[in-house]
Amino acid sequence: MSVLTRRADFLAANRGLRIARPGFVLLVNPNGQGQVRYGITVTKKIGNAVVRNRMKRRFRALLREILPVQGLPGHDHVMIGRETGIERDFAKLREELAMALSRAAQGKGDPPRKRR
Repeated sequence: MSVLTRRADFLAANRGLRIARPGFVLLVNPNGQGQVRYGITVTKKIGNAVVRNRMKRRFRALLREILPVQGLPGHDHVMIGRETGIERDFAKLREELAMALSRAAQGKGDPPRKRR
């Protein structure tokens, strides 16, 4: 399991499945490398640096716990933080991530976002 660092990888993940949950949005896209990779994005709209970093730490802990077991092999997984994600209970976030990954495994994503 490795971490996404290049912007191109994040943009490629945006072309894949999108599963929205109350605390986050999960993007899942095949990477053609045969390994599970993950990335985390939290924008400045969420809060100051302390809030954003706390949210990223929580997401990182979630992904490291759940992806080895339920992650899709050969796919990139990107979590995008939402405003309600910082105060959500950790167990609730874990449950939502497991549900989002099962939907992604079935190929059931939310409808694509409208182009600007």
